[in-house]
Amino acid sequence: MPVVAEAGVSPRTFGSFAEAGVTPRMLAALLKQGITEPVQVQAEAIPALLAGRDVVMEAQTGSGKTLAYLIPLVEKLPRGGAGPRALIVTPTRELALQVEKVLRTLAPELRTTVLYGGVGYATQRLALKHGVDVVVGTPGRIIDLLGQGRLSLSRIEYLVLDEADEMLDAGFAPSVEKILGLTYEPQTVLASATMPSWVSSMVAKHTHEAVQVRLASDHAERLEHGLLRVDRENKLQTLSRLLRRHKGSAIIFGRTKHGVKKLNHSLRQMGHNTVELQGDLSQLTRDRAMNSFREGRSQILVATNVAARGIDVVNVGLVVNFELPDSAQWLTHRVGRTARMGELGRALTFVTPEDEPAWVKLSRQGAPDIREIDTKQLLDEGSWIYTEGRPMQSFSASAAPRFNRNRGRTNSKWRPRRSA
Repeated sequence: MPVVAEAGVSPRTFGSFAEAGVTPRMLAALLKQGITEPVQVQAEAIPALLAGRDVVMEAQTGSGKTLAYLIPLVEKLPRGGAGPRALIVTPTRELALQVEKVLRTLAPELRTTVLYGGVGYATQRLALKHGVDVVVGTPGRIIDLLGQGRLSLSRIEYLVLDEADEMLDAGFAPSVEKILGLTYEPQTVLASATMPSWVSSMVAKHTHEAVQVRLASDHAERLEHGLLRVDRENKLQTLSRLLRRHKGSAIIFGRTKHGVKKLNHSLRQMGHNTVELQGDLSQLTRDRAMNSFREGRSQILVATNVAARGIDVVNVGLVVNFELPDSAQWLTHRVGRTARMGELGRALTFVTPEDEPAWVKLSRQGAPDIREIDTKQLLDEGSWIYTEGRPMQSFSASAAPRFNRNRGRTNSKWRPRRSA
């Protein structure tokens, strides 16, 4: 049976990286990044990983899971020699690039490469030919390069499945199973914000006596989430008026690549400063869109679920589910783009009469019981008022969290009132 190390139940809590077993060299690298103390998921996971244990991390978005598995990777990985010795598998190109970027800040001497589709093979093949210590990549491109004989996983000692629930779901599972089958008993890390019950059998299959680090989420306490009922023919106009009221950064989620492309075009025609992120775009276009949004040159990101997992954007004041996701887990990941790292955030979920069956299905899957917002008050006056509750503070640029680029966190004193 797995060893459970849930938040607050661990045999020992480490108050510093040094107590957790991190070396002075790594402490210096962390200090350069302004990181001096571990957050809870790191304090619990790092000692187990340094001891060679398999670990399953379930912790909310923005809780520090990436560093929790990268620090032990760097500490344990032999330098030089034939490789690769470590493999990190992610569901999206953006997350793969982000993870590799963090890894390079911790250990610039490690030879790393990122393998993902949407670009040519030449650069990736050349990196593998010259030798790498760590591979970070998406399942499809990893499988392609394995099939071409350009990549070998026979020496992998440390394996990470980031966003593990998606990695083990039906879409990715065949490729991931094939990848896992080509490794020989590596130390394994599974990390995700959500671990549905069906994942437990896969966890048991792919890990050995895994330490399970489960942190209770306080995201719901920091997120003000409302349901907005709207007729289908009025959805676009309602969204436009909402964005003009908000005036801050926002992510708008649609279901399909075509739908996101169309929605982004429509919003731009209506005068909104938007960029889109969806799977049909080239990697260069996707990179430009994310950079524009991160740097504040574009206030609104219109995206499919590709932006719902692992994307590190800290200044998102509002998330809008313009179209419902396919599962309650995806709803969790979408709204997890706001109210990150202890800050406050807001989310709205649009529901049309045609969406009612899908909304009932999501509720049965465990979607939260979201209270309805008074649409007229929100659009006409900017007031965030629950139809059966007391008024909230004005939904405006002054009420939305403000991003302080010097500190990397919001400085708003806005606080939501608790509803009855």
